[in-house]
Amino acid sequence: MYNKNSLKAEEFIDNDEVLRTLEFAEKNKNNIDLINEILEKARPIKYGKETHCKGLTHEEASILLACEDENILKKIYALAEEIKEAFYGERIVIFAPLYLSNYCVNGCIYCPYHKQNTHIPRKKLSQEEVKAEVIALQDMGHKRLAIEAGEDPVNNPIEYILDCINTIYSIKHKNGAIRRVNVNIAATTVENYRKLKDAGIGTYILFQETYHKESYEKLHPTGPKHNYAYHTEAMDRAMDGGIDDVGLGVLFGLERYKYEFAALLMHAEHLEAVHGVGPHTISVPRIKKADDIDPSAFDNGIDDETFAKIVAITRIAVPYTGIIVSTRESQTVREKLLKLGVSQVSGASRTSVGGYTQEERPVDTEQFDVSDQRTLDEVVRWLLELGHIPSFCTACYREGRTGDRFMSLCKTGQIQNCCQPNALITLKEFLTDYASAETKKIGEEFIKKELEKVKNESVKKVLTANLGEIEQGKRDFRF
Repeated sequence: MYNKNSLKAEEFIDNDEVLRTLEFAEKNKNNIDLINEILEKARPIKYGKETHCKGLTHEEASILLACEDENILKKIYALAEEIKEAFYGERIVIFAPLYLSNYCVNGCIYCPYHKQNTHIPRKKLSQEEVKAEVIALQDMGHKRLAIEAGEDPVNNPIEYILDCINTIYSIKHKNGAIRRVNVNIAATTVENYRKLKDAGIGTYILFQETYHKESYEKLHPTGPKHNYAYHTEAMDRAMDGGIDDVGLGVLFGLERYKYEFAALLMHAEHLEAVHGVGPHTISVPRIKKADDIDPSAFDNGIDDETFAKIVAITRIAVPYTGIIVSTRESQTVREKLLKLGVSQVSGASRTSVGGYTQEERPVDTEQFDVSDQRTLDEVVRWLLELGHIPSFCTACYREGRTGDRFMSLCKTGQIQNCCQPNALITLKEFLTDYASAETKKIGEEFIKKELEKVKNESVKKVLTANLGEIEQGKRDFRF
């Protein structure tokens, strides 16, 4: 029986509730009056200097997803853009994945790291190799990483992950520093989550892959990941372990997208109900080609238009969450999604173990094919030309603005008083230390224009001083 307050996976992601939701959505997909009411409910409301959004339930959002009316779709896109602007402004946070090891004991049939793949080279970075990878990333200009590793208690125990985190934080190369490490590793124990929290991680990220239990068990035939409940309940254990920023995600293409979408929002509702704070981020990867993985073998793929619609409605339904789209997607797709709700993108990603220290992008150990293969400088310049602020900011993590403290600021729109100046400060650092001449010229003009938009005069005064001090060699200012 469905119960969002339950700690049991099959109760807060109840199959019957998902099916009931999809049936109700199908029946009401042409109920334009109801749909307009839903859209109106989701619209940002101003209270003095504060902006609030109510978001949507999984049922309401599923009705929007089922609707095929072109005029409604235009309204959905316009509202998603309005909400994105209200809470995230022009900022786009940039990060990079760092693959530590592709040793894995699971049999996931959509991932080339599965145990049965005997011809893929297996590799695990030593601490010296981690250091070399981090320096390569710092020399691009990255400040925020998401570390990735296969599940293997012998080769990739929690102690190895903790050692890697400590190594990453210890490296200060020229003006470079990784200021925040997010972690994407397999579901683990409360005790291990406490260890990750003590190591100073940012967000703990774990993709559900699919919420459909029967499909989940078929897609994960062997290994510890086969346990649906243990995997699905991981975020509750992470929060019990003190990690208050968690990131959800499904791998679109494995199961019917409407089912996944409803269940994903049910998971977000569960976290809000039980822990008082929803997901810090939601990722929306689509299955892509990899070593021995053919996406066409899965018959639930979604086209670009459906993908855009999912992103837009996710932004409307969970207005305060960060939405992530990676280099799995092409420049063209990412460009469209930026307007519709995406607030974080990866840049210059290598999805192979040890890939950043190699001149040519290695493909033999890639977890998935990278569609957007531009350099970080090119990604930054692209964002600037589109009118976005490329942000390398990690201030909220380091100032303790996480979990409900972050959400309380975000839900009123007050977070922009911190985020806009912090984004400009980290952009200035990138332009000064790493940018090409062309990108630096565009970026400096962009910062001048953005300074004029800062309404708080005291903030503008401090920000202007900080930007000047960066030119004099100082770093790491934050609001």
